[in-house]
Formats: sequence, structure tokens, C-alpha cells
Amino acid sequence: MHPPSLIIFDCDGVLVDSEPVSNRVVASELTRLGWAMTPEEADTRFLGMTFPDMVPVIEAQLQRTLPDSWRDDLIGELMNRMAEEVEPIPGALAALHGVSALGLPWRIASNSSHREMAVKFRRIGIEALAAGRIHSFEDVARGKPAPDLFLAAAAAEGIAPSATLVIEDSVTGARAAAAAGMACLGYAPHGDNPRLRETGAFLFDDMHTLPALISAQGRKFFASFL
Repeated sequence: MHPPSLIIFDCDGVLVDSEPVSNRVVASELTRLGWAMTPEEADTRFLGMTFPDMVPVIEAQLQRTLPDSWRDDLIGELMNRMAEEVEPIPGALAALHGVSALGLPWRIASNSSHREMAVKFRRIGIEALAAGRIHSFEDVARGKPAPDLFLAAAAAEGIAPSATLVIEDSVTGARAAAAAGMACLGYAPHGDNPRLRETGAFLFDDMHTLPALISAQGRKFFASFL
């Protein structure tokens, strides 16, 4: 058993605390359209989904077609809010630097667009650090829960999927990791998350602990997946 050779981080909910902002904007917009929704309900229904995947779900519920500009308008509003409001997940920046200090390469793979991630990373101060490491659903045929994003990130580093560890907070992302044949640490900051745990992810609740978990418990952790 050896510790992982590559770490792949999700973006939203793992590095950037953007989901509360996104949930408020989406819930407000869907309520305006006639689908009454709270931010908590938006989180449950859409966590981890791409905007293209959200559109048919919304149209089916509303029983009408959304305007062609709707998605771009919503993304524009979200980016404006993200640029002013989002903060890093507690411990996320330390985790990135800690993983680098272990000599491990890392990448970011997200169902967000490159434009969205650029705004978020600029806001939290990691735009330069993340440059050259970013993979968006826009780069592959299928976003999460398909494995394409994670496989592309591993291929970019020349690392086998079996030697790759994914850090995720959503069921959608954890399923993508499993489909890619990668181990997954499920970030669950509010305690046990049964749906995330049921994907096979090993849960942890503090991003500050990630480097130590990888270095000190790597062999034990990976043994549990074999």
C-alpha cells in the first residue's frame, strides 16, 4: 500500500464556499418563475449538477420552455454575486499548500464553467496557484456523475486512476469518482452524511486535517478500498 500519487479537488463546497450563494440565487429565480423553492431545497435538488443538466429538470417542473437566454442570465447574476460574496472553505487553502508540501500533484475538476471558476478563484486569492490545474465540465463529453472529468485530470498528470484520490462533497461527484475507479474522501463538515457515505466515500469533517490524513493514514485508508 502506498499513499495516493495525485489529489483531485472538487471546487464548490470543497475549496470555495459558493453553494450557499448559488442556492440563494437559484431558489429566488425559480420561485420567481413559479416553482417555490427555498435555498435548502435548491441544495438538495441541484447540488453537484451542471447548469445544462438543470435546465430540463426545471422545464419539466414548470411545464414550459425557458427562454434561450435564461441560463446565461442566471450564470451572469451568479458570477456577480460570487465576485463579491464567496469565501474559501475553512482550511481549504492550507490543504492545497499542505498537499503540495507532501510533494503530491493536485488538480481541480468541477461541474462549473471556466468563467465561473475564474471568478471564484480570483475572489479567494488562488487564481495563480490554480492556473494550469483546472478541469471543467466544458472540457469533456460528460460532466459528473460520469467519470470523464476525473479521468481527464488524471491523464493530464499521467497518473493511473487507481493511484488517484478525489476530494468531494456531493453525491454526484463521489459517484463520478467511483465510476472512474478512484478512491474518494467525502467532505462532510456538518457531520455524518449517509447519502455521501453510501457512495463508498470515506468521510471527514475538517479540511485542515486533509494533508495529515493523506500522509499518516494513506496506507490504512487505501487498504479499506481493496
